[in-house]
Amino acid sequence: MQGSSIGEDEALLAMALAEAEAAAARGEVPVGAVLTDASGAVLARAGNRILELKDPTAHAEILVLRDGARALGSERLAGARLHVSLEPCAMCTGAISLARIARLVFAADDAKGGAVLHGPRFFAQPTCHHRPEWRHAGGAAGQASSALLKGFFAARR
Repeated sequence: MQGSSIGEDEALLAMALAEAEAAAARGEVPVGAVLTDASGAVLARAGNRILELKDPTAHAEILVLRDGARALGSERLAGARLHVSLEPCAMCTGAISLARIARLVFAADDAKGGAVLHGPRFFAQPTCHHRPEWRHAGGAAGQASSALLKGFFAARR
């Protein structure tokens, strides 16, 4: 698998952020994800649909992993890359590992619920069977994602 360029990462994070904005418009926590195959072709994109589907597992990452597995006809997404607007939680990092995602890029970190840089640091655990290459992009994409999340929750207080 070839690594993504920073420019490609930023373009895919912008797509993930658009999915997060659409999720917010539906009243969902604004998290979005984009899954690409090894060549960079988009396999799936989604935003959270937990409320809509009445499904606590309907996180953006889980939805794109499911769609990607269907598109490829395999539970193993070898070579696939995942771009997410927010650091994935423990459930999603577990699914990313099980799906054998090759590369994960996320925009904003999540000190409260994240599981890559924070909390359980899932990929650093000796019991983790597959560790994707990963990158915390931060920068403009991280700031935009953080601002969207802060605005979303401020409006609900």
